Amino acid sequence: MTAADHTVEDLLRSLAPQVLAVLVRRHGQFYACEDAVQEALLAAAVQWPEQGVPEHPRSWLVTVASRRLTDEWRSERARRDREVAVALREPGYAAVAPPADEEPPAGDDTLKLLFLCCHPALTVPAQVALTLRAVGGLSTAQIARAYLVPEATMSQRIRRAKQRIEATGARFVLPSAADRDARLGAVLHVLYLVFNEGYTASSGPDLHRAELTGEAIRLTRELRRLLPDDGEVTGLLALMLLTDAHRAARTGPGGELVPLAEQDRSRWDRAAIAEGVALVTEALTWSPPGPYQVQAAIAAVHAEAPSAAETDWRQIVALYRLLARIAPNPMVTLNQAAAVAMVDGPRAGLALLAPLDADERTAGHHRLAAVRAHLLELAGEATAARATYLAAARGTTSLPERRYLEVRAARLAADR
Repeated sequence: MTAADHTVEDLLRSLAPQVLAVLVRRHGQFYACEDAVQEALLAAAVQWPEQGVPEHPRSWLVTVASRRLTDEWRSERARRDREVAVALREPGYAAVAPPADEEPPAGDDTLKLLFLCCHPALTVPAQVALTLRAVGGLSTAQIARAYLVPEATMSQRIRRAKQRIEATGARFVLPSAADRDARLGAVLHVLYLVFNEGYTASSGPDLHRAELTGEAIRLTRELRRLLPDDGEVTGLLALMLLTDAHRAARTGPGGELVPLAEQDRSRWDRAAIAEGVALVTEALTWSPPGPYQVQAAIAAVHAEAPSAAETDWRQIVALYRLLARIAPNPMVTLNQAAAVAMVDGPRAGLALLAPLDADERTAGHHRLAAVRAHLLELAGEATAARATYLAAARGTTSLPERRYLEVRAARLAADR
């Protein structure tokens, strides 16, 4: 693929959600509009590299997609006319006039698309897939590769999501004030899931999937541009930037995982850290602290520490206690235990982990085993730590994580 091909691909990816939004705003039929946009994108991908990008590429795509949509409707109308002609010959037939089209009120199309893709009628996996497809501009094949599922499976998931949205009668408008907070929470949750899957892939040979982290950050930036007065939107963007700043230092020359305490901090992205710290600091001055803001504050403390030993662990423990109060979650407890161990010793951390064995969300989870193994190692229980590292390795489908855990276990065996 040439540089020109990459330029066209990047342009189409950025224009896809804009064109889809225009068509959905005009016609209100998400499924049909999305199919028409994909046909227009395919035509552009074939023609533009050879004929050149048109002067107004967005308008070109809107025109082509609209024509495809019109052609489809004409074909469908002709089919219905034939059926009506037959039905009119049947006794008792009464024609019903179709409802008049209503033009959706003006507003920002990207924000409307985000909320539409995160409709509460959809499952979380469907929300994620549809957001990446319709708003992120990723192809079905790209999304399938990112989540390591067959393209046909992902295509079916997206198709069912579009059908479900149409079945609910959802309109292309922002949700009412009554349910906006709940819908915004779903949007943020989906963006957070997309980012996390890209930052630490749940399975496969690679630790990172940069197309997912990059897309999550881009979409969250857009959401913050549209909702600058929402502290949690700002907090999520800060959290993503501060977390992603470590990416270059998280893997070694062979792609192996490098834990936070062992990372070369000179390789951290200082521009991203500065932006993330500024965002969360500013948000906390005027917004009540929410889960994303508190997590961003924790990430900021880590990012500003010169080394792991010089980290303000007491402040991190205090922030985790706050997070546990406002958003109790077993994964919060898991991270809190690791921080407490740095302040009060590994036994105190292990005591916090004990209740998680009875929580179905974490019982048997490889991350619980990995943290417990680390704390057992700190406590000097090498035999138990080694066995627990190996149990954690067996539980993960991420190859870099598995190799790291096996290496930790092997080191303990060698030290005996």
